[in-house]
Amino acid sequence: MEPVVSPAIISEIEEALSQVSEIRAARVVTSPSGTIEEIHVLALPSKAPKQLVRDIESTLMAAFGIAVDHKKISIAQLGQDSVPQAEAVKPYARAQIKSINAEAVGVYVNLSVSLELEGELFVGKATGPGSRTGRERLVAEATLDAIAQYLQGAFTFALEDVEIIRLGRESVAVSCVVLVTSLGEQAFAGSALVRQNDKDSIVRATLDAINRRLGFLTTS
Repeated sequence: MEPVVSPAIISEIEEALSQVSEIRAARVVTSPSGTIEEIHVLALPSKAPKQLVRDIESTLMAAFGIAVDHKKISIAQLGQDSVPQAEAVKPYARAQIKSINAEAVGVYVNLSVSLELEGELFVGKATGPGSRTGRERLVAEATLDAIAQYLQGAFTFALEDVEIIRLGRESVAVSCVVLVTSLGEQAFAGSALVRQNDKDSIVRATLDAINRRLGFLTTS
């Protein structure tokens, strides 16, 4: 009998598969009863599909104790131009916050977030209602807009939700971001203690959610 997996475990499986060096994105499809029916993977063409399928099977067995029929695994490989040369792989991309600006226009707010990545400045913008929750979302959306400029449209991040919460004596910014690909969606969460102000912490939480992915998604 095939094992039943919960939605939480599915997210962990997708995250684990995304850590395999050749894999850029992974999507697990389950039946109504919770058994794995399909595994779709978007990968670089640097490894033969059969070997990649074996790597996926090994990862699932080692990390989750789940055996999956290789026929359920579908591999979609990017073009050869997507393979990074060993000497040309970009270093781990980590953004530095340069400025966060808000301008009230009636009941709306124009938000801009300036990030420096690899020596270049990217200014993300977002506009919306000036409520407190609206401002929090705009800060996160402007951050993702700056990241989108850095990625040059190769991949898309969308904001699921952002909030300032209390944990004991501390205030913490929590951001949930979704990576949207042709295979579906993958959600990532990030957090940051509120130290300077809410806006700064929201930017840091949003970046924390996606920082690990930038090293995999960007190549020279």
